[in-house]
Amino acid sequence: MNSLTANYERILEVLRKISTDKLLSYQRRSPRMKDLELVSLALTAEYMGIDSENHLFRQLPVFLSNKIERSVYNRRKRKLSFKINEIRLKMAQSFNEFEDYFIVDSMPLEICKISRSLRSRIYKEQQNCYPNRGFCASQQMSFYGYKLHAVCSVSGIFQSIDLSPASIHDIHFLKDIKEQFSDCILLGDKGYLSSEVQIDLFNYVNIRLETPKRINQKNYKPQFYLFKKHRKRIETLFSQLCDQFMIRRNYAKTFDGFKTRILAKITALTTVQFINKNYLNRNINNLKSNII
Repeated sequence: MNSLTANYERILEVLRKISTDKLLSYQRRSPRMKDLELVSLALTAEYMGIDSENHLFRQLPVFLSNKIERSVYNRRKRKLSFKINEIRLKMAQSFNEFEDYFIVDSMPLEICKISRSLRSRIYKEQQNCYPNRGFCASQQMSFYGYKLHAVCSVSGIFQSIDLSPASIHDIHFLKDIKEQFSDCILLGDKGYLSSEVQIDLFNYVNIRLETPKRINQKNYKPQFYLFKKHRKRIETLFSQLCDQFMIRRNYAKTFDGFKTRILAKITALTTVQFINKNYLNRNINNLKSNII
């Protein structure tokens, strides 16, 4: 993980096999740094834990720093966010094509302390995506910001991700899942417990939602042991995002910048998993190992 140049070249090699150098159809003039090179640099920085762009550009070798300025890099990266997601989905599809079991969960993304929330102005340039105050039951904490909703396979590959204000209940994310999944079993925690939603998912797209019941519920039965065990996979992924990829430390000042950084961190994680499987033939979730 010590050589930025070597890691950059490995990630670029991988991305060139699943995508083209030119990702945006309209460009007024041909840039010195191609779109895929820029995406590779962003993913390399996230993999190596360099989440400050100023710090990244101080470490860049000459052959990269001569190609692009920091402000241009930031602006182009935000424009390429939907292409970064397309690349992530291509890699995820190679893992999850024949998967029948998925896990759904959410995690809090705090942007500032609650005491500062009333005077905070970041991420408020678009009225429909204001952050707000929410509560995380698993950590027993109130926070100000957003929730990251995610669906992953039992092997640990993120298939679907989304952001919502912190006050939105987890169960509303399942409305979007109906458009993305079908004919599978979805494992969730007690936050997704709803007989109405279970029936709707099963009737609409044949998704069987499995959640643990509360002890005081009628006809209570403990959840099947393997389901309970597999559900820990997504919690481990969230921990890896917080530890290695520092998903909760974010320097963006706009919502577009914020969501681009979150997406780049998750795509970097998926890229390392892809390299582990197809190039290094080792456990895909050994994320702190060398990729060279």
